[in-house]
Amino acid sequence: MDLLKFINTKMNSVKMKKVFLWGILIAMFSCNKLTKNANYGSALGTSYSITYLSDKELDFQTEIDSVFAAVNQSMSTYLPDSDISKINKGDSTLVIDAMFIDVFELSRKVYGRTEGYFDPTVGVLVNAWGFGPGNKIKLDSAKVDSLLEYVGFNKVSITGVYTIKKLSPNIYFDFNAIAKGYAIDRLAMMLNQKGINDYLVEVGGEIVAKGENKITENNWTIGIDDPQSEDRSKPKILLRLKDKALASSGNYRKFRIDSVTGKKYVHTMNPKTGYTKNSNVLGATVIANTCAEADAYATAFMAMDLDDSIKLLVEQEGMDAYIIYLDENGETAEFMTMGFESLVVE
Repeated sequence: MDLLKFINTKMNSVKMKKVFLWGILIAMFSCNKLTKNANYGSALGTSYSITYLSDKELDFQTEIDSVFAAVNQSMSTYLPDSDISKINKGDSTLVIDAMFIDVFELSRKVYGRTEGYFDPTVGVLVNAWGFGPGNKIKLDSAKVDSLLEYVGFNKVSITGVYTIKKLSPNIYFDFNAIAKGYAIDRLAMMLNQKGINDYLVEVGGEIVAKGENKITENNWTIGIDDPQSEDRSKPKILLRLKDKALASSGNYRKFRIDSVTGKKYVHTMNPKTGYTKNSNVLGATVIANTCAEADAYATAFMAMDLDDSIKLLVEQEGMDAYIIYLDENGETAEFMTMGFESLVVE
């Protein structure tokens, strides 16, 4: 090989290495350049905020609207032509969809594990007490006892042809304590199918967090409301959440004041007694693998005695909780599982 050819060969080798190195740098830069996409709006009677990271600008508003529409059509008691409304009106021939089946079966499971404190057949009571779309009525002990005849998830079932069987036509389904969480799970499923690995879905304070907020290089930061404060801009605690769902329930979120007596009626319904429950539990936040599950248990913990809730949490794997309550002296106290405590931002 002559000297000129040797020099040209070396120069080409150096150029190729430079091109290769520049290619690596460009690829690294492209991978680190993330776009924060977000959709905001109102649905299910509340507001929502959906944030998802990708390597380019995306807008899934059409898909998001479709998820909300599908869940509403299946399970909204506020839509007169929804599947659940038709069933509540006595339609025993309607074939339920896969979403209704999912929520029904999960409700059955949580109903059993909470010994009936989570019960979506309380709809007749929810309406009677003025917290649902139905007519509020004047209640006394005799009337409450008569309505309790139509409460009990053990009184309903799915037939072999996927219709709903009720022991009484007066049984009224109300999935509001689980449907919002389920809708969030469906939104998360949609994002997973789109190949999104890092996102935060929030609807009315209930959340699914997947991956990380790689723009801040941290897990997603979540604020938990203080049930004794009206200021929702100042959370009681902050959490770092990853690949989990979170839901909260509290009587501070929804209650009714009787215009005549001035008495406060909370939205937490005790399926055992038929009455709304002003308990010593002020708020419950649950972390679980799905938001529907977290939603259901957070509701149940508001109706259950604190000791029973703690016992269930000890026995239930894959679930953590934070419960704020009043102790025997009327002082604010807290219970927090170890798993929940490990996520708190100091």
